[in-house]
Order: sequence, then C-alpha cells, then structure tokens
Amino acid sequence: MAQTPAPSDYEELIRVIHERHGGMSKSYQRIAVYLTQNPNDVAVQPIHAIAERSGVHASGVVRFAQALGYDGFKSLQGLFQKRLSTAAPGFEARVKALESELGARKDRSEGAFLRDLIARDIASLQNLLAEIPEADIKKAVTLLEKAEVIYLLGQLRSSPVAELLRYILTMLGKRCVLLDPSGGLATHMARAIRKTDLLFAISFRFYATEVVNIVNDASSRKVPIIAISDSTLSPIARAASVLLAVPEHEYTFSRSLAAPMCLAQALTVALAARLQKNPVNPRIPTVTEQ
Repeated sequence: MAQTPAPSDYEELIRVIHERHGGMSKSYQRIAVYLTQNPNDVAVQPIHAIAERSGVHASGVVRFAQALGYDGFKSLQGLFQKRLSTAAPGFEARVKALESELGARKDRSEGAFLRDLIARDIASLQNLLAEIPEADIKKAVTLLEKAEVIYLLGQLRSSPVAELLRYILTMLGKRCVLLDPSGGLATHMARAIRKTDLLFAISFRFYATEVVNIVNDASSRKVPIIAISDSTLSPIARAASVLLAVPEHEYTFSRSLAAPMCLAQALTVALAARLQKNPVNPRIPTVTEQ
C-alpha cells in the first residue's frame, strides 16, 4: 500500500481500508477483515490478541498501521477507542455478559457445549439487531417484491439459508430458482438471469469460488443482487445492490447459521407483510393448507 496521510477519523479509516483492500497482501487483508468486523474489540484488545485473531504476527499489525500512514498501532487504535465511547457493546462483551448470566463454562460436559453455543448465538443476534440498517432491509424487501424471478445462490455452509429462502418464497407465490451446484449447472443456469430478476447470494468465509464468479458475472450484466455475507470486505460485497453483513467471529467448535437464518426469515416475513397488505400479522402459508 502506498504511503499517504493517515485517516483522521474512524469513518475515513474504514473508507480507505475498503478502497485499498483489493490491492493488499493476504495478511493485510486478514487484518483488515478483523478490524472492520470487530471495531469494539480492536479498541480494547492488546496488539498480540488482535494479531492472533487475525492470523498474523504482531509486527504485521504494526506494519499495516504504518502502511496506512500511522506511526504505529496505538495511533490507529486510538480511532477505534474514540468510536467506542458512543458505540453499542461489541460481540465479545455481549458473550461475556451472557456467559455470566447463563453460567460460564467450567467443565467439558456436553451441556457446556450447548451453553457456549447458545451464548454466542444470542450475542450474534443482538449484534445483528444493532448493526443491520433498517434502510437496507427495506431496500432488500423492495427488490424481492419487484423481481420477476428470484435466483437463490448458496453453497457449502450457506446452502441451508438458500433452501430456507426457496421454501418461504415459493409458499409466498414468488417465482424462484435455486442455483443448485449438483451436476455442475449452477453457472450455466445463472446466465438466464435478467435485469428484471434478482440474484440473492449467500456466502461466508471460505467463499465458494462458483458463488463469487456467478455474483460478479451477474453484476457485470446489471442484475440486482442481494448479498448476505460475513464482511463488507467479502468478495461478493462490492457487486451487491444491498449487502447485509453478518460478521462471523471465530471460535473453537463451529460457526452458527442462527443470525443469517434469522435475517433471511425476517426479510421474507417483511415481504409477506407487503404482499398480503398485512403489516400486523403476516403469514407464511404451509404446504398442508388448501
């Protein structure tokens, strides 16, 4: 990254990181993703903890800060600390509070794993409520409402979210197509997407190559895109008409789909409210209803 004057506030810093992300080294990209996903934690964590969670050496974090124009990491961290004074609690703070409420894990029993996962899922959902702008939800629902055909794309861990969307959208009477990777046809099927349609893509680290390629191709053809991903620096973020970022925080056992599932269902319930002109009690029909 070329040496330029250091960003003077948090908002400018994030803008600069996004502008330069594509030209960063792999290690710098990992640092950038951690910083943008965990701003509250960056404000209070020591550099060695930030480096470990970014998967780099502490000296790499220092060089990253210097490449942005700062004299060291402390100067960069100061912007995050200033932001923290008016910010909602971060993910780790929420987890600690919930662990205190639910009972911190002090053993290795099966029930302790359940408590751990519940605490982290609740924290993720709280974070989702605080971080997803209502304007983005409204825009996404408008795109869903107007689309002639909704193409759904999610592979690997993301496939259950796409399957849930297919079920609910079908029951709401929306024409939708699941870009199923079986048979190697997803890329070919995606070439049928028109500007009057919509591509709804879900992808998290590690991003499925076919999903990224389909999103980029659709974007080049001016197809509207809703994306659910884990970062504003995700490889599908730039192409999205609406990006709904659901940060994923690494931990020892697994990464849950509770938050993206909740978000996907919220979008379809909001769509149902519009289609049924019933904002109070919209319903998702079931397959057993006549």
